[in-house]
Amino acid sequence: MGIQRIESVTYGIDDVAECVRFFDDFGLFLLERTDEHAVFETLTGQTLHLDTVPGPLLPPPLEPGPTIREIVWGVDTREELARLVAELNRDRTVHESVDGVFHTVDESGFGVGLTLARPKDADVTPRPANALGSVDRWNSALEPLTRAFPLRMCHVALNIVKEGREEAVAFYTDRLGFRPTDIVEPMGVFMQAPGDDDQHTMLLCHRPDRAGINHIAYEVPGFDDVIEGGNHMIERGWREARKLGRHTVGSNVFRFLHAPCGGRVEYAADMDRVDDTYETRVHETTPPHHIWALRSNRDQDAPAT
Repeated sequence: MGIQRIESVTYGIDDVAECVRFFDDFGLFLLERTDEHAVFETLTGQTLHLDTVPGPLLPPPLEPGPTIREIVWGVDTREELARLVAELNRDRTVHESVDGVFHTVDESGFGVGLTLARPKDADVTPRPANALGSVDRWNSALEPLTRAFPLRMCHVALNIVKEGREEAVAFYTDRLGFRPTDIVEPMGVFMQAPGDDDQHTMLLCHRPDRAGINHIAYEVPGFDDVIEGGNHMIERGWREARKLGRHTVGSNVFRFLHAPCGGRVEYAADMDRVDDTYETRVHETTPPHHIWALRSNRDQDAPAT
């Protein structure tokens, strides 16, 4: 089938301690830490690498300051991995590292890696919900979650330069097997990896003249995890980047936070799942960013007195 998921992500950073504190609060699990780097893991075994001196196989950063340097995609079989590596070798250099990752660069200059997927099983137990005629919780009150522990990195959004956007998208669709699920002509292309059932695994977002990280989304089991995870981050002193809401494209509930590694991270839940019968939607104008977003009286001008 091909690419299944995001396997790992590497950022070039300035401050190891600050990034470690952020992702510990965010709910990832620390595997390794030195003065120069740290490695975290999700519940399903994906890894996040934070490096002050990223390795020599990674391309230069595309923007100043801390930012993403490489996304490694997990492939289902050795045969399919060999096929994809051979495809990329046709027109660009591919280097294999000792950990079995094949490293190259996409059309925009982002680092791209391929390796065998190594998923871990995770105990996914969304909170049971009650509604008239559909009762899943009897004789049991809910307890606070207090914080979130992400199951997985579910999608990545990258900013790309608008000029050359067709070639940037074609690298993933024609060479790596992604398929467009929503094409928003003024804004970007949402794409699904061949082994994923999320409405999108990747977004390439057009910008007039700059490329860089937009955000990485981390799936949590449910709505409460999005709320309580975000609340925990704010209590720990981190800054929210966007109010709680539910996206239009993908339908997932979201909460964004500014991250010291560059860009933003998102708690996400209840993403649309789509199969091969889902037809690509083409939008000539950009749909609203969200179906709804949290509002209060504080968002309105105070009434005249």
